[in-house]
Order: sequence, then structure tokens, then C-alpha cells
Amino acid sequence: MSTTKKTIRVDQDKCTGCGLCVSSCPAGALAMVDGKAQLVRADHCDQLGVCIGECPFDAIEFVDVEESTAVAAAPVAAKKSDASPCGCPSHANQVFDVIERPAPEPEPEPEQETLACGCPGHVQQVFETTETPEPAPAADLPSQLTAWPIQLHLVQPTAPQFLGADVVIAASCSAFSHGNFHKEFLEGRGLIIACPKLDRQEGYLEKLTQLFRVAQPKRVTVVRMEVPCCSGLTAVIREARNQAGTDTPVVETTIGLSGGVKSEVAI
Repeated sequence: MSTTKKTIRVDQDKCTGCGLCVSSCPAGALAMVDGKAQLVRADHCDQLGVCIGECPFDAIEFVDVEESTAVAAAPVAAKKSDASPCGCPSHANQVFDVIERPAPEPEPEPEQETLACGCPGHVQQVFETTETPEPAPAADLPSQLTAWPIQLHLVQPTAPQFLGADVVIAASCSAFSHGNFHKEFLEGRGLIIACPKLDRQEGYLEKLTQLFRVAQPKRVTVVRMEVPCCSGLTAVIREARNQAGTDTPVVETTIGLSGGVKSEVAI
């Protein structure tokens, strides 16, 4: 007689690839595969649901499955995805058939090293630097920051710098990556910073909804990095605007890993 057990299912359409569920799973049942979270070891799922509480986009739910099916399918899923709990193929537990083969030809060096945890933002890279003129004295380069605090957990959505103003909501890494951030993005704007991968996101949607509904900014610019986890910032801002029921223009600017602007898209 077959029995059923609870396990989790990840909705691939809702998943943004932020990785919060993977890092929070104590049993190592989840991994990042092709930029999305997937259940790769159903037999490891402890049914505690910690990952459900960490997902800000309601992409994970409990489902009932036959226990024998869940256990039998787990090794196949793990081998197919070639992923470990952290998404790194070198940590995956697999057994391979031994086949006699001739010695392989040397392969060319890869352009990038293997991604850690499946995210391009974890790849170690070194960028070439170019000669630049001597910088002006610090006194000639004033900060364009007009108010404090700036972290999303700490700001008040009804603060004066946001009321009917241009607002920039920036991923925490963006100002360190883009050399002209203050002049190009911050001048004359209220600033909020956040990290969709490493921040605790409790209350983010509510605060941003209040920003759109009460402060009614005339324009919002999202400045994010090109890594997949940064898409979570755009997603929560879009959802906040929808819940507020406003038509505030929102533009997403994507910064490349080497610091240049890659794209600007109205959302």
C-alpha cells in the first residue's frame, strides 16, 4: 500500500532566481539550475517549509506525492541537474559507469571559471583598467546624496525626498560598480538601496507599496546589476506599483559586471 508525503514544488514561472530558498534550506534539497531554484533531492526535503517562508514571490508550495515515487525519482533528478545544494556541480553526489576511453585531447581554457551556486555574480573576475586623468580634489566632487537613511529597511516612504520626486532604487552593488553613479543616477533624486539576494525582505513589498501609494513619486529608476538575483529587485518594485494601483513610470537600468550601462527598459 502506497503512502503519501509532503514535499515542495517550485513554480518556475514565478521563480526569479534570487536564491534565498536555496541558501535557507537546511536539508540541501534545493539547488540553482539554469538560473532557477529546483528541488533536486526530494528525499532530503525535511518538510519544514523554511524555503516557503523565505521566498518573496510565493513561488514555492507544499504538494502531496507518493513516498516511493519521491524517493525513487530523487537520484535521477540530482544526476540530470548536475547540481548540489549550493548549485555547484563539483559538490553533487553522483555515481558514474566506468567506461574504457582513450585519453582525451586537452581542452582549451574556459573563458570563465565555474559559477559558484549557479549565479554569475559569484564568478571571480578581474577587469582591465584604463588610464584616467588625475581626479579632481575631493572638495570639487561633492556627494549628490540629499538625505539619510538610504537602506530600504530604514527609510520612511513618506520622507520629504520621496514626495512627488524622482526616486532611484538601487541594488547595493551598483554604486560601487558604476563609476559615475552620483552624477548620472543620484543627482536631484531621493535614494533607496536594497539587495534582493542578501537582505531580509520582510516588509519590503509593504514599504514600496506605500511609497507608490502615498509619496506618489513622479518617476522611479531601478538601478540593478546584470546578475540574475538582481531581477528580484525589479520584480518586487513592479508588484508594489501594481498593489498601489498607480501608473508611476518605472525604468530599469542594468549595470554590467564591469561597470558599464547595459540596458535601460521601461517596465
